[in-house]
Amino acid sequence: MKFFKDKASLTAFSLALTVYTLVAFHVPFFSHAVKLTEGGFNGAVILVTAAVLLGCLDFLLYYLLAWLGRTVGKCLIAFTLVGDAIMLYFVNNYDVLVTDEMMGNVLNTQYSEASGFFSFSFILYILLLGVVPCIYVFKRKLEYGSWKRLLANVGVTLAVLLTAVFGNMKNWPWIDKNSTELGSLIMPWSYTVNTFRYYAAQRQKNQQEIPLPDPVSVSESKDVVVLFIGESARGDRFSLLGYERETNRYTAQDSVRAYRGVSSATYTMAGVKAILEPMDTPELHEILPNYLQRAGADVIWRTNNWGEPPVHTQKYYTFAQLKARYPEADARYDGLLLEGLRDEIAASDSSKVFVVIHAYTNHGPSYNTNYPAEFTVFTPVCSTVEMSKTSPEELNNAYDNSIVYTDYLLHQVIDVLRTFPDRRCMMLFVSDHGESLGENNLYMHGVPYSMAPKEQLDIPMIVWTSDPSLQYKEVPVIGQHYVFHSILHFMGVESPAFNEEMCIFAR
Repeated sequence: MKFFKDKASLTAFSLALTVYTLVAFHVPFFSHAVKLTEGGFNGAVILVTAAVLLGCLDFLLYYLLAWLGRTVGKCLIAFTLVGDAIMLYFVNNYDVLVTDEMMGNVLNTQYSEASGFFSFSFILYILLLGVVPCIYVFKRKLEYGSWKRLLANVGVTLAVLLTAVFGNMKNWPWIDKNSTELGSLIMPWSYTVNTFRYYAAQRQKNQQEIPLPDPVSVSESKDVVVLFIGESARGDRFSLLGYERETNRYTAQDSVRAYRGVSSATYTMAGVKAILEPMDTPELHEILPNYLQRAGADVIWRTNNWGEPPVHTQKYYTFAQLKARYPEADARYDGLLLEGLRDEIAASDSSKVFVVIHAYTNHGPSYNTNYPAEFTVFTPVCSTVEMSKTSPEELNNAYDNSIVYTDYLLHQVIDVLRTFPDRRCMMLFVSDHGESLGENNLYMHGVPYSMAPKEQLDIPMIVWTSDPSLQYKEVPVIGQHYVFHSILHFMGVESPAFNEEMCIFAR
């Protein structure tokens, strides 16, 4: 083809990619910007200025990558185009914001979780919007020009960019107010910058685990506690908390206590950290399982999830390890997490046993694949990963069925604990965060906390104990840090780290 044989100037090449990026990947950005402006002449100025700024940034990116990197630069450009296509798919189909929190979810997502998002339209996004322009990038021969041309083009672009910025100073308050939302929709800058922000935050958080004060004393009672950490379980979908549908038909038989709660985060890593730590802090303090193990407890961790802080126990079992350990069990669902649990507790020679079950059942988008067929109570159900394209009824039915299955698992844990009449036992369930199911056109979770809808913050805490002498406090709304202090109290661990105000049990 003559088109690909002739050399194009690097300026024309970069301009072509800039226009393509603006048109193909920034419709959500401009649609959102239109909604946030008040219209009129000033609204038009804001939109035009935004287009100029984005164009200048993209032009500089493509021009400098290609000029300085040559073939390597083209590879990096291709990487951003495919990345743009992937992010656009999630923005269009799940109305997500590409923040550092979301990038933390992406970077820590396992293949088994990520594969749930695969669909035909996902492949089309990658092929048509990502791969096709990559062919142009690699096949187009370029005339790179001299250093003088480079400096001239960069200088002119920076001059236009600065003119647009300082010529629009009266709208800086509007930009500052909406920068988080709009910035998360700028491709490829949103996921590039936020990836670096995420890793910088992780390095700062995990530099050192701050030890808690040594326990003062530990009671001699024989105690077993199972902390069941749920995934994306909304409190308002529990009939124990007033939901009109019967989603807690199993634990309703178990004399449980249900609290309504608010999560400390909208994504797994921060939510689990909050559940296991004594206070709300950006630092990494010694978490509950590590602290209890130091106090002499036998700690067991079973997980079908990810994102927890460092757990210092040899009895840490992934889903794959449990599958190998119990080959006859059904490994498709979280029921595997309970396989052999009774025998493992019985085999412990410690007077204090602390078990953590970290489940996955209520995580989207494929809620219908997270529970066995016999738990399909509400029909019809959503069977597509493209949640925005299904009916609200089907999506809610699938999600509510996953809550029913979670409730069944909690009932199974309680049944296991009932087989230890010589021990004081407790089961405590709490979710890492809530879940959006189409409200305000939002799906799943991960919206920045400052602007998160109540659906992503609303969580339940379900408690069962075998000790009838325990008295529960009347707490209208609990936080995730209540878990740490309530379990310390139940297990008889006296410590300077204990906070009476964040314990659900009365003295």
